[in-house]
Amino acid sequence: MVGSVENANLLIADDDRAFRETVIELLQPHFPAIAVESGERAIEIVGTVEVDLVILDMHMHLMTGLDTIRWMKEHNVNLPCILMSSEVSEELEAEAYDLEAFSVLRKPPRRKQLLETIECALRI
Repeated sequence: MVGSVENANLLIADDDRAFRETVIELLQPHFPAIAVESGERAIEIVGTVEVDLVILDMHMHLMTGLDTIRWMKEHNVNLPCILMSSEVSEELEAEAYDLEAFSVLRKPPRRKQLLETIECALRI
């Protein structure tokens, strides 16, 4: 874990290019971020690049956000994860928290909510 929130490197995985770009623009003044299009690519990145927090879309093509979090836990990649979905349900939240996700946010999140959630996750 990074010692300072300001030096944190974020990874965003979402198959919607426009949404990825929007999140990067929103985060850019605050955090350096890498954006990828899939859970598979996120797994490749966490194995090769220092990442402090992962933001995952729930519904991606092959691996869902939950699948990606599950893989990371099974392979001892202990990073705070924020799951985002336009269809947040109690069941989804329960499953995410069972996998020790830091938070589940409804897409699109408000800027303030996303930044505050990231800052809290990085401080744990």
